[in-house]
Amino acid sequence: MSDIVRESWRRYLLQLQQHPLRTKALTAGVLVGCSDAIAQKISGIKKLQLRRLLLVLLFGLAYSGPFGHFLHKLMDIIFKGKKGNTVVAKKVLLEQLTTSPWNNMLFMIYYGLVVEGRPWVLVKNKVRKDYPSVQLTAWKFWPIIGWVNYQYMPLQFRVLFHSFAASCWAIFLNLKARSSAIKKA
Repeated sequence: MSDIVRESWRRYLLQLQQHPLRTKALTAGVLVGCSDAIAQKISGIKKLQLRRLLLVLLFGLAYSGPFGHFLHKLMDIIFKGKKGNTVVAKKVLLEQLTTSPWNNMLFMIYYGLVVEGRPWVLVKNKVRKDYPSVQLTAWKFWPIIGWVNYQYMPLQFRVLFHSFAASCWAIFLNLKARSSAIKKA
């Protein structure tokens, strides 16, 4: 079994080296899709909603992976040749003040409009109501992920690490939403 895993990892690394953008996009899409499937099961959905799963996977494939790819390349350009804890802290701070709010807002809008198919007025109201608490909660979780990512992950693995953390984040948010709904019932 370990030979299969080792060979799969070797092939993945080769794809990552030869086709970094495509590989990161596919990786993000698959991980987002897996987290949605898990979230659906956790929330008690009996039969997997394939349309929802595919639309969420599309978000990871078309947006999350490519955005992460270019974000981390840009960060390395902005902080070229600079190292140390202060630089890592600046990268984390920059990411949390710019891309974190943008990504959360965009995902909430995409999920409401495209995945759930709600009208703009309802999506806008939901974002207005829920966005501040989502972003504040994100600022408790994502700086740690960002620190580990910039401090310890080589550039080519940052999107993979971030996508894995995002999958865990999505499952956590789903559990939190479910426990809130149970408390209200």
